Amino acid sequence: MSAISAPLPRRRFRVPLPYWLLSPAVIVTLLIVFLPMAEAIFLSLHDYLIWKPSSFAFIGIQNFWTALTDEVFWISAWHTVIWIGLTVPAQMLLGLGTALLLNRDFPWRGLARALIIVPWALPSVITALIWRWIYDANSGVLNDILIRLGVLQSAFPWLADPDTALLSIVLTLTWQGFPFFAVMILAGLQSIPSSYYEAAAIDGATSWQQFRHVTLPGIAGVLVTAALLRLIWVANSIDVIFVMTGGGPGYATYTLPLYAFIKARTSLDFGYGSALAVIFTLILGAIILVYLRRVGRTMNA
Repeated sequence: MSAISAPLPRRRFRVPLPYWLLSPAVIVTLLIVFLPMAEAIFLSLHDYLIWKPSSFAFIGIQNFWTALTDEVFWISAWHTVIWIGLTVPAQMLLGLGTALLLNRDFPWRGLARALIIVPWALPSVITALIWRWIYDANSGVLNDILIRLGVLQSAFPWLADPDTALLSIVLTLTWQGFPFFAVMILAGLQSIPSSYYEAAAIDGATSWQQFRHVTLPGIAGVLVTAALLRLIWVANSIDVIFVMTGGGPGYATYTLPLYAFIKARTSLDFGYGSALAVIFTLILGAIILVYLRRVGRTMNA
């Protein structure tokens, strides 16, 4: 007589606790990041002037073709390369030097570590207003100091001259962003065991050799992460430029994100502005991908 097998109990589908805990963050990210991205891609394929809502029409890649033949687009792209290529390395070098100093023992070191955060903690609009006053041709402190030192004979319009406007803003953002590198690198320096330096000193390594073979490898991961984050933030930064110059004089301080913003804000051309934003996102994504691959190969070598 064959035994009758009892029916198997039904298993209830249970969502693991980590997924429940992550779901609010995922939902918020979808709503505030991916949904606007999808909307931007959708608008970039349409001719959409907000003051002519009835003319909303699908035009495919026409906006992207227009961008490639737009002289201002290429001017903005070149300024974006200069903007990123000067600002991020300058912030990193200044932050590295500051972190090395703050890692030493000296009186009031705690106060110095607290004060170094001030430029980073200030809102970008406040930073832009402060530096716009510093550069002011009539009452700016920079011109006053340089005239007193005999470097200049008369006041110079730093933000009104096309040759110096972009570099002036690069200096502003360098001052604002270097504390981020300083704090990150300082944390990395403090994670390096002091025994490494003691062993290097016993072997006769000079200060430069200790920095090259002990310090740099010890903070390599921190430098890669901090540089990637600042690359993204600096590339997308428009508030400092917009407050200080509004993109002028002429197109002297236009960058791709600022051009896309001005197109959508001033011209109310949301289709073309979205296309510019999508192009910039694709370019930035490609740069980040190449950067990560090169860094991965270097660190695994």
